[in-house]
Amino acid sequence: MPPISSSLTPLELAQQLEAFFTANPRAVLLEDGRELFDMRRARYSITSEHNRCMLHLWSEERNVVRTVTGLRPRARSLQLETRRFGQSKPQTLQLLPDQDRRTPTARDTGRRQFLHQVQSLVEQHLEGKLENFSTAMDLEQSLGPAYARGLLTRGPSAWAVVGVNPQEDAATLQNAITIGILWLHACRRRLEGRRVVEGLHLLLPRDTVGPVRERMAWLDRSLAKWRLWEYDPQGSSLTPVDTSDTGNLSFRLNHAFDPDAAVARSRETLASVLAMLPPVLRSNTEVRPRSASEIALLLHGLEYARIRREPVPGSFQLTDRVTFGAGPGETELNEETQPWLLDLASRLVQSRHPGGLPRDPLYRMQPEPWLEAQLRQNFDLLDPALRGEFLYAQVPAFSAADRGLLDLLTVTRSGRLAILELKADEDMHLPVQALDYWIRVRALHRSGELRSHGYFPGVELSAADPLLYLVAPALRLHPTYPILLQYFAPEVEWQVVGLDEHWREQPRVILRRRCSS
Repeated sequence: MPPISSSLTPLELAQQLEAFFTANPRAVLLEDGRELFDMRRARYSITSEHNRCMLHLWSEERNVVRTVTGLRPRARSLQLETRRFGQSKPQTLQLLPDQDRRTPTARDTGRRQFLHQVQSLVEQHLEGKLENFSTAMDLEQSLGPAYARGLLTRGPSAWAVVGVNPQEDAATLQNAITIGILWLHACRRRLEGRRVVEGLHLLLPRDTVGPVRERMAWLDRSLAKWRLWEYDPQGSSLTPVDTSDTGNLSFRLNHAFDPDAAVARSRETLASVLAMLPPVLRSNTEVRPRSASEIALLLHGLEYARIRREPVPGSFQLTDRVTFGAGPGETELNEETQPWLLDLASRLVQSRHPGGLPRDPLYRMQPEPWLEAQLRQNFDLLDPALRGEFLYAQVPAFSAADRGLLDLLTVTRSGRLAILELKADEDMHLPVQALDYWIRVRALHRSGELRSHGYFPGVELSAADPLLYLVAPALRLHPTYPILLQYFAPEVEWQVVGLDEHWREQPRVILRRRCSS
């Protein structure tokens, strides 16, 4: 194994680290095999000042600062040689591009072993004869090897069965309901006229059923029977889960704030930052308050700088702190780092525009916020009934990791809440993930918390449940969407909006589908 290279300069180390984080937004940082940071929920700063490459990472759980002295790229990771402050002995950190740390061989072996385990569970605890149990890839039905699936038959009736290995990542477990619906639908088509496929048995490891239980509660019970089970890690017991009770929903609701007041408090700092920028970037920058004490600067949806109103240490006074960096990267702005900001500004101007190169990381980064920025300027094209002056992002906030979607909340002219779920790339899980947000907004609306927390001031909100809009480029709408949406409960009124492929230049609706309710 080649040694970790220490011949790189601090600037070269910083550049390679920045390139890795930019290209891998779902990266995970490990120390001794233990996860320190999931970069979907963390932020970072990289500097090369004072002839040292400093890596600073922080999240709600921890705060870490290390000096990076060397790098070694590997097939699926980047190894870092680092030193803690005041210590001479180096430590090795490992950056993985995603959460799945298993090699392909280990992953396949684990899935084969689980197939036999879950097959035994079904045969011991559920009535019927298990047939065609497999993890084989089925591209026609959009079914992958992460899910064990089969058919449980008993006389003229049958049940679709899906089980998920506890070694799979959290997203694979939470999205099991998508696969369950698709497998149920595939079984019904294959056995049409021969057997009645009554419903779905879905088997998940203990303590992972929460998100799936919430979604399953809002599936149409007139179309199928839905059964959720949890099994213990040893695979010896199978326990039914009540899907009529969604349990404690996991989210938090922040109080609404006055965006104009937030900008006014930092007006001078904002003006000085904008004055540093190239005219093209300055004229195209969107200034968007994130909270009463934070303002973001964005170019086509990509946040590249932020101004935070913070207390002065040892004082009751407040001051503005400016940081910059694309995506989760943050570097504090001062005289030494100002050239870094100008370099980032130059690269943004060159890369982040509708005619940019799709392979450029700054062009590809955060496409959903780019789509949001375009829709904010062309809000009427989605639906003239929507009120563009009320548009809240990520309300409520999810405690779960990155869902790959952008959640927006607005209201119609008649006072009915409307949820907009934006997705720029093809994602078969969009409908059921959007259902999460609908469930939570509905709960907040029913409890009156939206009103008590200051949202939609002066609007008389309708008592009706929210509308749900799924918005994506038409060519990126997964072909399974009609199947998944037809199994939603009638209370979930949805609409699919497909945009022209050139939405970065000028969005245009070319497809619209509504539920039958």
